[in-house]
Amino acid sequence: MKKGLYCPDCVQNGSWQTTPSLSGSENPRWTGGKRTVSCDVCTETVERYPSNIGEVVVCSEECRRQWLSQSFRGEGHPNWNGGSLGNYGTGWNRVRKQALERDDNECKHCGTGKGDLGRNPDVHHIVPVRWFVESDDHSRADAHTLDNVISLCPSCHRKADFGHISREKLRSLQGSV
Repeated sequence: MKKGLYCPDCVQNGSWQTTPSLSGSENPRWTGGKRTVSCDVCTETVERYPSNIGEVVVCSEECRRQWLSQSFRGEGHPNWNGGSLGNYGTGWNRVRKQALERDDNECKHCGTGKGDLGRNPDVHHIVPVRWFVESDDHSRADAHTLDNVISLCPSCHRKADFGHISREKLRSLQGSV
């Protein structure tokens, strides 16, 4: 029975308590609801909450893939390393064909074959062509030897390019250890 803002009867029946409305614009975190924006790829309009609007807005998975394909190539790609080497030069087509035949058109790392891929596997340079191009003692054509290439599916090729499959492992798979 201490003195306060409410009388004992009001405290007892709870009439002083009101549940605040927290929906819509009454919510202290209200940011205006969904906004209408246009897709950066196809310009179709879509509704997004402000928290889902970033630098790029896409309306579908297809538009996201198209945006990624356009944005992450050349200098826009995080792994850009100064441009392509252009044509691989003399001897490449011959060595590529020989490597595919030697490796039975299969990835030497995981065994995925031409039938599973729907195409020939990639042929990967164990020692990159760039190293030969930048060397004073070698030419581009020196990179194209059968003991410097191995057939890999695209997934294993990426792993090899990013160093997740060592050169030693590739050489042992290829048989030139």
